[in-house]
Amino acid sequence: MSIGEIVEDIMVLGSDRPLRSLVRDEHLLLAPPRPPTVPVKLWHDHPPLQVVHRPQEYGGEPFGPPRGMYENDEIRVEWQIMRGRQPFYHRNCDVDEISYQVSGERTLMTELGVIEHRPGEFSRIPRGVAHDNYCRGECHLLFYVPAPVTELVPAERTSQPVLPPYPGWEPGEVNEAVTQCMGALGHDITVFGADERRLLEQVHAEDRRMRVLRADPSRDTTWLYGAERFRLGAVITAPSSVRRYRRTLDADEIQYQARGHRTLISQRGIVDLEPGDFVRIPLGIAHSSVTTEPGEYVRLLSHRELPQVADTARTADAYSAERLNSLDSEVHQ
Repeated sequence: MSIGEIVEDIMVLGSDRPLRSLVRDEHLLLAPPRPPTVPVKLWHDHPPLQVVHRPQEYGGEPFGPPRGMYENDEIRVEWQIMRGRQPFYHRNCDVDEISYQVSGERTLMTELGVIEHRPGEFSRIPRGVAHDNYCRGECHLLFYVPAPVTELVPAERTSQPVLPPYPGWEPGEVNEAVTQCMGALGHDITVFGADERRLLEQVHAEDRRMRVLRADPSRDTTWLYGAERFRLGAVITAPSSVRRYRRTLDADEIQYQARGHRTLISQRGIVDLEPGDFVRIPLGIAHSSVTTEPGEYVRLLSHRELPQVADTARTADAYSAERLNSLDSEVHQ
């Protein structure tokens, strides 16, 4: 290809093979459209990409419910930072609950066994399984998705019977909350007392175990979970001078920068991303990344629009030829 030319892959949800791949002039792809030749406005002015930021390290905050980042009536993405126990066991009526461990240590306790979560790991709590967390100054993300969701890769390990689940645990009565509407605050159905030992010993009567998943370091994108209208995975990035654009026709994409820094280039602007940043790329928008250091980010594809519900920390800068050219020089330094 000539200087200034790139490849754009046109994608659809559920397939890793492009519908087609096109050679583009990168500057024409990102620059504003040519002025129309008729006195009628034929297209809209769209806002630049918006970035939401949340800290990855625990800072001594008191317990609070997870904070919503993106939400529609089928999927919700939350951020949580915590020390100690949450005040009840939780049982979802309608969704599988997937978590991604960002930092710190967390003991996930359920009727299907116990998981000691480490940074970079995912797990899925099936609908109807009671669960609680014991956290030691940690941060994790939560993804609520209509059940059933399927694991797409083999498990790194599985939940196991562990009693006591952590040092200092004492048997006793706890509250159990049953919720609908993706566990959103105010959508509890009932809250009642339960014997925690019996909850945790239920694992011995169960054939199933929860699976711990992690991105494959030898691959670019590892899709970990899938459903009819949803995919969730992780991307391992490395410095590269080659840019390839992706345009997904039928899915919004949420990205969460877990490790490392990169620059996201899109038809809605250019923005530098750092650990703790979330960004939503609407369906149909071509985008690519420039990386100068190793990193990792989480990718979520939703067939339906997945609006931002958290406050915006900053917005993408408008395209300019100078900014785009400066990214090439940064990679080659």
